[in-house]
Amino acid sequence: MLRLPEFTYHRPRTAAEAVRLAAEHGPAAMFVAGGTDLYPNMKRRQQTPTEVVSLAGIPELQRIEGDPAAGVRVGAMVRLSTIEGDPMLRAAYPALVRAVTLISTPHLRNMGTIGGNLLLDTRCNYYDQTHEWRESVHFCMKKDGDTCWVAPGSPRCWAVQSSDTVPLLCAMDAEVSLLSTSGERRIPVRDLYRDDGMRFLTKAPGEVLTALHLPAVGSWRASYRKLRRRGTYDFPVLGVGVCLHMDGATVREARIRMGGAGSYAIPATAAEDLLRGKRLTPELVEQAAQLAYKPSRPMDNTDFDANWRKKMAPVFVARALRDCLG
Repeated sequence: MLRLPEFTYHRPRTAAEAVRLAAEHGPAAMFVAGGTDLYPNMKRRQQTPTEVVSLAGIPELQRIEGDPAAGVRVGAMVRLSTIEGDPMLRAAYPALVRAVTLISTPHLRNMGTIGGNLLLDTRCNYYDQTHEWRESVHFCMKKDGDTCWVAPGSPRCWAVQSSDTVPLLCAMDAEVSLLSTSGERRIPVRDLYRDDGMRFLTKAPGEVLTALHLPAVGSWRASYRKLRRRGTYDFPVLGVGVCLHMDGATVREARIRMGGAGSYAIPATAAEDLLRGKRLTPELVEQAAQLAYKPSRPMDNTDFDANWRKKMAPVFVARALRDCLG
């Protein structure tokens, strides 16, 4: 049985108190939301904070506020199952609700939060193992070692971004609020990530993600498609988020992001450029989807053969675009 290491548990009542505690304890502290990612990582000694700052007792982080016509604020501690069942979100943001519904199992969606899913640790077959297993192969670059066992000659870590909501929210141009002792800032979701399996977040360690801001509904359409071995529980080995801003049947702006295919949600820039300014037709969908093949970068560090996963990128981009075609 894997057991948690010893740690001190803090339960602040406000977000300001949470960031103060994190600043006070420095690198020894980590925030915990639902705990579905951090606690298993602690059991495997992948993350080893001695001070855990819980966000569960902060009411301001647990609210859904606003009007879809002007934009909606979703507190970082809103449970995934709450989003899944919220009538307003289901009506106004069906693609987001679908992405959330595809996360893990109902039990874990009852614990997991939207903020936690946005900050999900990157994954790799050589990293997501027990301490003893990782020690037996001399650890990896992401934790305790100096070699990426996926690409031993590489100077960087290739762990994979595996959140279901991130590709879609990047495509939707959603934003997040971050709070630290220096104040609050608001940035696009896409700016929260960098292409690095180890240092995959631009968020400072002492910052807490307080809210997700969804854009006002309008003439845009969005979709999320997920590839995994089993129809439930599994992380995506490919997750495609698409958002098209339309002028009638013409694509004014296109955003396509591919998760599970690299260390961040990769933009299919050439496909976006092809779609922009053109009438959305089945033929255009197929042409654009083929342009998603080159930028996807799956490696042998998750489920399925990497070459086959790369071939699936155009297939799933086409499916997501056809969803938007209607």
